[in-house]
Amino acid sequence: MADNEKAKLKSLLSYWLKHNAEHQQEFQEWVERAGQMGEKDVGKAIASAVKDMAKASKSLAQALKSLTGKEA
Repeated sequence: MADNEKAKLKSLLSYWLKHNAEHQQEFQEWVERAGQMGEKDVGKAIASAVKDMAKASKSLAQALKSLTGKEA
């Protein structure tokens, strides 16, 4: 892999991890709001998305670690 492509991939992985964390936080806020609105099924579905995003972030962090040799 060319050095410039490796640097771009490192930047993308770092960005995606940060971006996912922001979304997870926002999603969690909406889990609580949905519950307050009495929309328990909606809250459960959003909570499932939070778990899925955490799993995706774990995979992205592993990719970044493999690329750089360092923890995210």
